[in-house]
Amino acid sequence: MDYIHLKDMQFYGYHGVLAAETTLGQRFRANVSLAVDMTKAGETDDLVYTVNYAEVYAICRDIAEGEPFKLIEALVSKIANTILQAYPDKVKGVRVELIKPDPPIQGYYKEVSVEVTRGEYR
Repeated sequence: MDYIHLKDMQFYGYHGVLAAETTLGQRFRANVSLAVDMTKAGETDDLVYTVNYAEVYAICRDIAEGEPFKLIEALVSKIANTILQAYPDKVKGVRVELIKPDPPIQGYYKEVSVEVTRGEYR
């Protein structure tokens, strides 16, 4: 299997359970990996045989900066499922990690994240 990776995409959204998250918003980072057979794209040098990662970025941005979710588990699932639905014949599997670098909780930590894997992803 071949993979396309979009790493450290950054967005600003209003997702969360706490009032500060839904009022002030916060930064989110995302990493997305797509399982795609790129054999034909590699042989032909033709975009039609692969996935346009600019379009995938736009899907992630529109969801992450769009309608608020209480749980990032719901947000990351929406991103993964939307990508699979957008490319049913090309994307065999997807892994999405969503990172909250500054959640409004007390303690010492670098970040919190949620990751989902959907479809055929190894």
